[in-house]
Amino acid sequence: MRICDLKIVDGISLTIRNITENKFLELELIRQSRVDALTNISNRRCFDEYLNQEWQRYKREQKPLSLIICDIDYFAYYNYIYSQQIGDDCLIKVSQTINNCAKRAVDLVARYGGNEFTVILPNTDAEGVLHVAELIRSEIENLKIAHEQSKASQYITVSLGIATMIPTGNTEVESLMIAADQAFYQAKEQGRNCIVMFK
Repeated sequence: MRICDLKIVDGISLTIRNITENKFLELELIRQSRVDALTNISNRRCFDEYLNQEWQRYKREQKPLSLIICDIDYFAYYNYIYSQQIGDDCLIKVSQTINNCAKRAVDLVARYGGNEFTVILPNTDAEGVLHVAELIRSEIENLKIAHEQSKASQYITVSLGIATMIPTGNTEVESLMIAADQAFYQAKEQGRNCIVMFK
C-alpha cells in the first residue's frame, strides 16, 4: 500500500492511499476460501452457500432446483493400485469433465469431499437434470482412464444420485440433499456406473 501526501495551496493537506494491492489480496483470499485447491472447482463451503441461496430464490419464484451427487466408483482401490499422485490426476480430469458438462453460468460444480462431487442446476426440471447426469456419466466413461480393480468397468466410472424439487415454505434445503443422497446410495447398490433419480 502506498501513501502519498498531497498538499493543497489553501493549507489543506490530503493523504491518498492506494488500496489496490490490499483489495487484490482480499479478493484472492475470498477466492481461495471458496475453491478446492486440487481440482480448482468450487469447494464444499461454496456449495453450501450457493445451494442455500438458490433454495431461497426458487422458494420465492416457485421454480425447480435440481441436485446431482456423484463419486468415482471404487476410487479407494484406484489410489491403492496406481498411487496418490495418479489418483489426484484422475480427480482433476473427472472434475474438469463434470464442469464441462454443466454448461450454464448459473450451474455450480463443487468438490464435496474426497472423490465426491456435486452439481447444482437452478431452474432445471427432472428431464433436464437426467440429461446432464447422463452426459456426465458417459463423458467420464469416455475418458477411458484404466481401472483394473473396478467391479463396474475396466475404466473409471461414476455413480450418480439426482433429485429435483420446487422449494416450498414448509420444506428445508436439507430435504433436497437427503433426496439426492438416497438416490446416490441406490445407484451404488444397483451396481454403480449408473444414475438413480429420487422419486
